[in-house]
Amino acid sequence: MVTWINPEPRWYVPHMPEYLSPTAPIAEDAILPSDPAHALLLAQELLEAPLMSNHSHGLWGYHGETAAGRPLTIQSTGIGGPSAAIVLGELAELGVRRAVRIGACTPLDGHLEAGDAAVVERATAVGAGVAGNADTALTRRLADAARPVATGAVASVDPLLDGSEPPPSGALATDLESAAVLSLAATLGVAAAAVLVAGAPSEAALKRLGLSAAEALESPGDG
Repeated sequence: MVTWINPEPRWYVPHMPEYLSPTAPIAEDAILPSDPAHALLLAQELLEAPLMSNHSHGLWGYHGETAAGRPLTIQSTGIGGPSAAIVLGELAELGVRRAVRIGACTPLDGHLEAGDAAVVERATAVGAGVAGNADTALTRRLADAARPVATGAVASVDPLLDGSEPPPSGALATDLESAAVLSLAATLGVAAAAVLVAGAPSEAALKRLGLSAAEALESPGDG
């Protein structure tokens, strides 16, 4: 049974079932891949002695310490904005205060090639009227660590929409979850950032972005 840190839920419908059932501590810092297999890969790469912290609903999550001795949670969000929003909301209730989303994107601007990294400054949900800005300080540290090919805005799409609304002008790429994560984080008091890889992410690319995210989170929180 999850013990909610904040007794005043702000993001979910009252009586919604709990999706995460932690069996290990939840750190203040979290890395959020969408794919459970990517969460396992990153836990093995980044944590000294990872413990599985969640397997409820197939949303694999892990807890441990980095090589620098800092607690870190790695939690998969599932595919799509609604799933990512649910997971982030529950993580915030459980004490997460900083989070970096890691995922894949489809390039739009012609400057990203397969395997290139992009750090997200702003994400807009196409057709949903939802947008969110990444935390400035965390994004700056993430860009310094990841040395991305590009930094800018992305458009998050919903496959259920008809696609008649084009992505915002200047968007680097499309993805599925960044708008949900960044927009909800601001209301939850979570400093959030995102780094994406163009195309299907290779194991090497995921490890590289995971190391960059962990490095960005190593710095003391400064809003």
